Amino acid sequence: MDLQLTDRLSLVTGSTAGIGYAIAKALFFEGARVIINGRTQESVDKAVAKLASRGAGELIGFAGDLSRAETAEHVAQKYPDVEILINNLGIFEPLAFEEIPDDDWRRFFEVNVLSGVRLSRLYLPSMKSSNWGRIVFISSESAVQIPAEMIHYGMTKTAQLAISRGLAEYVAGTGITVNSVLPGPTKSRGVGDFVEELAKKEGKSFEEFEEEFFKKMRPTSLIKRFATPEEVASLVAYIVSPLASATTGAALRVDGGVVKSAF
Repeated sequence: MDLQLTDRLSLVTGSTAGIGYAIAKALFFEGARVIINGRTQESVDKAVAKLASRGAGELIGFAGDLSRAETAEHVAQKYPDVEILINNLGIFEPLAFEEIPDDDWRRFFEVNVLSGVRLSRLYLPSMKSSNWGRIVFISSESAVQIPAEMIHYGMTKTAQLAISRGLAEYVAGTGITVNSVLPGPTKSRGVGDFVEELAKKEGKSFEEFEEEFFKKMRPTSLIKRFATPEEVASLVAYIVSPLASATTGAALRVDGGVVKSAF
């Protein structure tokens, strides 16, 4: 299927690894011009080099922490015509509620929520001017099933749902769509490393830990395994395409059936 993304300028925040990298790769393979972003020049260069000879589009590297207002302003000034914005940048950290200080609540909100708010605000005028654009917030199943082990993270993911729906309402009647995507447990770099470490501590293989995790921690999963970043990226690539012009204001789940709801 041709997703009609050739030459569309796309920015994927936090895209040197994991879900962000998989999304950048999917868009690049569809012929889009993709801005790959990471905090360091080294990580950006490695990601660009890894993809450079394999896709049909164009790769552009941008190193900088897009949770910072001045960095967001810089990328918008340097690349003012972004048509597809994927707000993927995010952090997570399991921590008991009593141990989460005020500064951590602020930090999580700044990185996971305000980074996407700022970039959406910066790019919306150009999208309105051309009457076409795509904004996607990479949320999580944790937005609707708040994890007891990281409530501050779940809070930010819920906030993303509210922002994406509100923004979709705000641009109603235009050629701009705004959606959120809710991955379930996914073997991204951070999660994969975290799970490998826990498995090693318990003297188990990754496969053994995975089986136990889905029995005890995510028993409602229908696939009974971690999703791959590529499985998330496939959905994102479709919803940012012109083929998905009627999909907006939605919270789209690619959660392996973890959320036990038909709606």
